[in-house]
Amino acid sequence: MRYLILSDMHGNWEAMRTVLRKVRRKRFDSTLVLGDLVGYGASPNQIVDSMRTLPGKLAIVRGNHDKVAADLDNGQSFNEAALVAARWTTEKLTRRNLTYMKSLPIGPLVVERDAEDAPRVAICHGSPMDEDIYLFSEQDAWGAFQAEPRAHVTFFGHTHVPSLFILHRGGVRGVLLRGDGELKLHPRMRYLVNPGSIGQPRDRNPAAAYILYDSKTRVVRWYRVPYAIDQAQSRIRAARLPESLANRLAEGI
Repeated sequence: MRYLILSDMHGNWEAMRTVLRKVRRKRFDSTLVLGDLVGYGASPNQIVDSMRTLPGKLAIVRGNHDKVAADLDNGQSFNEAALVAARWTTEKLTRRNLTYMKSLPIGPLVVERDAEDAPRVAICHGSPMDEDIYLFSEQDAWGAFQAEPRAHVTFFGHTHVPSLFILHRGGVRGVLLRGDGELKLHPRMRYLVNPGSIGQPRDRNPAAAYILYDSKTRVVRWYRVPYAIDQAQSRIRAARLPESLANRLAEGI
């Protein structure tokens, strides 16, 4: 099975549209969406609408900004700019899209199993332990590897940093994913893989990030795509959202 993996779009339609155009000629059977469709950016309805027109099958889980924007959480853990954007998003979402946001499932979600019914591919937002947990360190990843489902590879988002963690006999090793690249996964190791963010990268590279994964060949390919950042910034400013949300797009922070 060939998967397109998307995460943390955060209402940035310019970035999302560019990625969708980029992958139009690539071969994949299913799209995996790791949450945070909205928040920060000024195009929430365009992002949610696009979920319904993605080619092939779709597996999706909600993110922490999704549940706050859907009024399923009070957002008390958010900073001021994030909460302002979430409340603005709630007001701007169409009734249909707000209903869709409320229906998004909580991760983790198994999307592929092997012949013996063991999980091969799973998705979550923050961690298999909890959708709100950040996986930044090898210690963080160690706890996540102990949680169910113990899939061969679990794709996660939330940190906005393209990275992967490998569980092997010696412990856990973390790797940052720079630029474009690929890796063949070892069949007897387990992996946590973060594609990075489409809408608000935080690894000092402002280009949108996404991943393709072939579960038959076990090859992960990661990509960065430049997009019209100035247009995304203009939308944020026109919506009178916090200026910091526009500024950070150009810096990748």
